This record gives sequence, C-alpha cells and structure tokens, in this order.
Amino acid sequence: MTLDMEFRAGEATPGNPVETAILGGGPAGLTAAYVLARRGRRGVVFEAGKQVGGIARTERRNGYRFDLGGHRFFTKLAPVQRLWEEVLGEELLKRPRLSRIFFDGKYLSYPLTSKDVVSRLGIVESTRCALSYMWALRKRGGNPETFEEWVTSRFGVRLYETFFRTYTEKVWGIPGSEIRAQWAAQRIKDFSLFMAMLSILKLRRRTVTTLIEEFHYPRLGPGQMWEAFEERVEEARIPVLKRHRAETLRHRDGRITSIVVESDGARTEHIVDGVLSSIPLRELVLSLEPAAPPHVTAAARKLQYRSLCLVSLMTTEAEPFPDNWIYLHDPGVRAGRVQNFGAWSESMVKPGTTCLGVEYFCFEGDDIWEMPEAEAVALARDELARIGLIDPSKVFDGTKTYVPKAYPVYDSPYEDAVAVLREYLAGFTNLQTFGRNGLHRYNNQDHSMWTAILGTLNLLDDAGHDVWSVNTEAEYHEEGEAVEELLDLQLVS
Repeated sequence: MTLDMEFRAGEATPGNPVETAILGGGPAGLTAAYVLARRGRRGVVFEAGKQVGGIARTERRNGYRFDLGGHRFFTKLAPVQRLWEEVLGEELLKRPRLSRIFFDGKYLSYPLTSKDVVSRLGIVESTRCALSYMWALRKRGGNPETFEEWVTSRFGVRLYETFFRTYTEKVWGIPGSEIRAQWAAQRIKDFSLFMAMLSILKLRRRTVTTLIEEFHYPRLGPGQMWEAFEERVEEARIPVLKRHRAETLRHRDGRITSIVVESDGARTEHIVDGVLSSIPLRELVLSLEPAAPPHVTAAARKLQYRSLCLVSLMTTEAEPFPDNWIYLHDPGVRAGRVQNFGAWSESMVKPGTTCLGVEYFCFEGDDIWEMPEAEAVALARDELARIGLIDPSKVFDGTKTYVPKAYPVYDSPYEDAVAVLREYLAGFTNLQTFGRNGLHRYNNQDHSMWTAILGTLNLLDDAGHDVWSVNTEAEYHEEGEAVEELLDLQLVS
C-alpha cells in the first residue's frame, strides 16, 4: 500500500500510520529526521515546498546557484560541527570571510568595530559620537524594552542614527521603537568608542579581538548540505515527501492523534505516535483540531513574519567586489544586502563571471513582492550601479526568488504571544516544536539544528531539554559542552 491513498469527495482519506511525523524539511526538520534515523526509529518528513532546505536551500538557474540569505557554516557546538562534517565530508569547503557595511560611500567592517568606526568617521565626528555615547552611559542601567532604547543606551543616539536605524528598519519594515530589545541583545555586541579613540591617537595599545576569518561552506551552496541530509534519512527508510503540507493536527487528551496532509489537492490523514515540528509557530497552533482556546488562537494570530525577495544578477565582472556579502546602510537604495556568490564558492557560478544576490526585505503583498521579475532585475541593477558597486552594462541576466516567512518579527506583541503559545503547547505530551520559525526566534542554522536535536531527544526519551533557552551566548557554550557526551551515547542506533 502506498503512503497516500485515493482522494474522495474533498475529504481526507486514510493513509499509512506514521510513527513520527516531522513537519518541515529545512535544517531543523531534517536534523530531527537524522536523529531519528541514527536511533533506528521510523518517521516521515512532510515538506510543503518543492525542495528541502527551507530558507537555506539553493536555487538554480542556467548553471548559477543562489544562496537565499548568506548561510555561513560556523558553530561553537561540537556535535553540530561533527554532523556537518559527517554528512558532507570533503564537499564542505573552508572559505575566507569578508563582510562589510557600505555607508556614505565608505566600507566598514561588519560587525561594527569601534576602531574601524573611528578611523572611517574621523576624529571630529567620532568625538561627537563619543560624547553622545558618554551621555547615554548616564542613563544606562535600566531595562530597555525596544531596539532603539537598547542601542541608544549602549552606543548613544548619534551612533544609532548613523549606523543602526536605516538598515534595521529596512529589515523589519517597522520603526526601531517598535522592535523588541531581544533582537538587539541577540545580534549586537558591545564596543567601546572611548578605547578605540585612544588606540587611534596612539595613547593606548590594545589587542583587538578579531572576527572569525574563515567559515565552512558547501561547494554547491547551502542546499547541498540539506540534500545530503535528505539522502541520508531516506536511506534509513525515513521518506522525505515534498509538496506535502500539514494542514490539520488532530488531538485528544493532550496528544496529537493524527495529521491531515495536502498534496496536489488531495488530503490524506495519517495516525501518528508523535510530531516534531519546525513549521511556523502560528501555523502550527492554528492547524490544531479541535481549535485551541480563543486566547491562544488570538496570540497565534499576533505573530508576524518578514519575507524576502532575492534578485540575482549575472554579470561578466568576475569580481565586482571581494566580499562574501555587503550590508547596504545607504538610505538611498531599497536593497538591504548584496551577496557575491562567487566569493562563497567558485562552483556556484560560471568561469569568468559571477552572480550577485540583491536582497529586498518586505512583507508579502508589498510592491517589491508583487513587482514583476523584469522590473525587479532592473531595479537591483540600477541601485547597485548608482552606488558604484557594479558596471550595469556587464549584467546579462537576472531572476527573482520569493522567500516567504524568512524572519520572525520581534514586534511589540510577539513576546507575550509566544509565552501564551509556549504554555499551551507544553500540554501536548507527544509534540515538540523547534527551529527558527518553530520557536519564532531568529536562530542561525546551528542553533536551529541544536533545538531540533534537543527536541527530538525530548520526544524519544522524555529528556526534558529546554529548547526555548537555546539563544543566549552563555547557554550556547554551556549546552554544547554539557550535552555533547550525552548525544554521543543517545545518537547511536
């Protein structure tokens, strides 16, 4: 009997029972499937898209490959690093890192370093920023609630206006005063302008801690990693069904009893023993049947997502710039970031050419989202030409890729809403949620994989790991060390 049976009269037909249903075939979902496979357990991955990888998939056109967001493979979690190496082997390249901010015709290192800011702005403007910084110190010590309050209390209003406001509002589409402080705490590191100025003026010697200079990257783009994961789990008899969207999760007495999956207009219901979910938290809660209590569904509907349009430009300029990617803080362009795919891996582009990925952050339905491909390509080409990053006459092709729900939004309602959903979902004994969208948390790949590992062990062994705490820098280090030996034992099939 096949996994999907014949479709009748618009109703869900019975399908094969599924021991564990894994919802979503991105990094988190496939990692969960891989843990199941290593433990000799059965399951099925249901992925709504046409390929695996989620936002970390690799798109292709005419011999060019596109990374949808710049996915470095760098981690401080040894178990995650071992998984990458185990699955991809020699195809996992080591690449030099260069990423900068383009602002006011100048390049600054990213993340921002105080020494670079001073050297680029000059002593006069840096002094003004430093005075603003010292004024902010007088008010530090409170509990900032918004991104704007968090940044200005640490760096001063002048630095916030210069470096943080424009790009942040490009990304999120809302003012910095409406973005929660948790976003800043995750993504921005402190630095001292005062110490940097002393260093510039030769009044103080200081050894500056540098950023990582190398990272790993799959030869054919990030999707190569997740396609390799897909192959591994299918070899272990865990099917990965693409174009299969989980529409309904039926439950009774605190357990998910079955799921209804839609594919090509047909709906099939599968009995399940457990569910591992990396789909958006809002979708997960709103798919429950019977429906969650009204206050829970209201909380789910408050969660918002920011989407992305990637405009890829193929050019005969082999290296318009050496960076892996550049952040465009220039308020005169709508694009927020541009990637140089040839700098990620030469195998992603044709010899003697390269491809640039121009990123436009948006909401679904925005003018950028709805813009026809030809217009979007022309916009990206003209914007990069206007700020001097490319020669527009060398661009010979282009395409537009839509990336819905790329980023969970940290707006005013999100924190309370997530708390309500977290409490409610804890009442299901055979459901675990994890990953970027599964937790509504802007995690990197390694964090998403780590939450998937811990969540899967919770389902299999009732391990009690707190996947919601995988976020802060301290926990990032401590959990990697504390659970590594446990994982070595538990992942053995």
